[in-house]
Parts: sequence; structure tokens; C-alpha cells
Amino acid sequence: MNTHLDPSTALPIDAGDALLVGRVHVPDTGAVLVQVTPEGVFDISRAAATCTGLLELPDAAAAVRGARGTRIGATADVLANSATDSRDAAKPWLLAPCDLQAIKAAGVTFVSSMLERVIEEQARGDASRAEVVRKAVVAIIGDDLAAVKPGSPEAAKLKEVLVAQGVWSQYLEVGIGPDAEIFTKSQPMSAVGTGAEIGIHPGSAWNNPEPEIVLAVNSRGETVGATLGNDVNLRDFEGRSALLLGKAKDNNASCAIGPFIRLFDAKFGIGDVRRCDLAMKVMGPEGFTMEGSSSISKISRDPLDLVSQAIGANHQYPDGFMLFLGTMFAPTQDRFGPGMGFTHAVGDVVTISTPRLGTLVNRVNTSDRIAPWTYGVRALMRDLARRNLGNP
Repeated sequence: MNTHLDPSTALPIDAGDALLVGRVHVPDTGAVLVQVTPEGVFDISRAAATCTGLLELPDAAAAVRGARGTRIGATADVLANSATDSRDAAKPWLLAPCDLQAIKAAGVTFVSSMLERVIEEQARGDASRAEVVRKAVVAIIGDDLAAVKPGSPEAAKLKEVLVAQGVWSQYLEVGIGPDAEIFTKSQPMSAVGTGAEIGIHPGSAWNNPEPEIVLAVNSRGETVGATLGNDVNLRDFEGRSALLLGKAKDNNASCAIGPFIRLFDAKFGIGDVRRCDLAMKVMGPEGFTMEGSSSISKISRDPLDLVSQAIGANHQYPDGFMLFLGTMFAPTQDRFGPGMGFTHAVGDVVTISTPRLGTLVNRVNTSDRIAPWTYGVRALMRDLARRNLGNP
């Protein structure tokens, strides 16, 4: 994992031109808002006490450019110390870059993953039935729904046909219907950063990583930056019942975001996000390797449409929110037996990368064996008050 906690891979390929903000745990100080450059990590708390506060400024990018932060340490050193298994608790390490924001996610935004959700539902969460169900579902509805625009008259006609055939699904409803699936992935302050362990529920036997772009949105609904995320998913829990979505998605350390938020400016914006191709690799402790990719250009709904469906007259976020855009990656590679597909093993190392945002890397463990989440909003407010930063 440490090979991906190095500036040459963790940072964007054009890191010298990128405005990168993150959060660092500084011993005896707490969580500190920082700017990250290839050479150093700088405390910019005087520009804004929190990430949320920074993104609420009229021009967050200008505020970061104008900040004269105190150097915390070399970027290489802080990155290297972010690995949970080799961390020196007396030195700084990276946290997830967001703090007070709500953590939301859009589901079923790619055709390939939409079909896999239908298969989970039909298989009732039983991985051993997945391949048989997959063939049956594809035989009926096909595997090329990419041309169907969600909410269009053509989509409505397709729904009528599928209902008549008895194969309509709640996942098809949000995949090609007018309303996107927007759900709460995790709680504010609960996401883990790069180098940390990510958690799968110990009762799950069929689960997977979900490599995604995550948008940073302020309370005004303005998308002001982007980062990477791993929306860890329990396929068996959600497949048994969609009402188990909360349990399938929100467990200790099951949400990883990072390594940094890249702020939008003249050199990087939403158009670049739309062109991002994500690469993902899972390396197992037994030598198993799986690679996959997810291309935002194949998303069914535009990223800004998803933002507009999350915030508006019917729903506000006074502290802003982070929005996972969904993934087209749904692993089917057999790991523990023919027809069983993929599931995680404890010790898996998951890397998610794209050239303009860098690399997010985490090691898998069960959520009950990862250190409990204890640093919440009260702890952050306590530390800010101690530093005389009274306006988060």
C-alpha cells in the first residue's frame, strides 16, 4: 500500500497546477485544514477553519491561492505516515478531506451496474445464483440500455414493456426513470482518508468496492471541486432487501474519500470530471488480483443533474455535501469458486486512481475490527475553540 502513498502516485499528474485541499491530523492539535503541494503540506486554517467553511467562500480557489499557511511537513512524509498499519501517532497523517458536509451518493447511474443491481435483487443476495440470474435477466432486457435517456418518453415506453413481461425492478426505476436515487452514504466526519483501513460488515459474504468520483458541493448548490471515493457495498445485504440499503452502505469505515479535494479553477473543472476514467485494482493477500475501470463519459445522468436532484427547494444542506456519482464497475470475476463472482477478503488493498485527481488507497478489514469512529463534530469544535478558530 505504501507505494501509493507517495507524491508521484498519490497526487495528480499535474500536481504543480492543481489546487489541492485536505485535512491532516496533527498530534495535540486535531484536524487541520491544509493545502497540499508536491513539496509540502500547509496549514490554511486562518483562511477557513474547516473544509466546509472554505467551500462556502465566494471564491475558494482564490482564498487558497492567497493563503500563507504554516508548513506542517513534507508531503512525502505526511503521505507515508497515513498508512494505518505503519503509522507513527506522534506525526501528522491525512484524513478524509471533507468534514461537516453531508455525505450523499447517487446510485444506479451506469447501465452495467444497474444490471448488476437487478441481478442482486433477483438472486436475493445469494452470490451462488448470480450467474444463472444474470443470463436470464440479460436474455429478457438485453445489456445495451445506454442509449435510453432516463426520464425520456422512450424510457417510459420501455418501462411499460418490462412491466408487461414481469421483470420491472426498483433499480430499473431509478436507472431509467425520471428520479435519480440519492441516498445517505455516511455521516459527516465519518469518512476515512487514504491509507486508512476500509470496513466490510463481518456478516457479509458478497461485497465489493465501488470506485467513484465524488463532487464537493457547497450550501448554494455550487459544485466547487472533486475527489475520489470508495463506496464500499454489501451486495448480499442490499440484494436481500432494498430496505437494508443503510446497513449495506453505512458501517464503520465503509466510506473512503480522498486523497484531496481538487478545487475547480481555470485549469480543472466539471468538464474535466465528465472526461475522467477511473482505474481500480484489488490486490489480495493470497495473490489474487482484479482490475477494473469506470468512465464518467458513460454515466446515464450528467453529474450536475445529479447535484440538482440532491439539493434545491425541497432539500437544503447548510454545510454543503459530498456527492458520490456512482460507478459502472460491478465485479463478476470469480474468486473463491466457479460462479461465485467477486467478494472481498480481509487484507485486500484497493487502489482507485485517475490522472487529474491522484490515487486513493485503502486496506480492507471488517468494520468491527477497525478502530471505532470517535472524532466527530463535538471533538472538532473543541479543537477549533482551543486554537481560537471560532468561525468554522
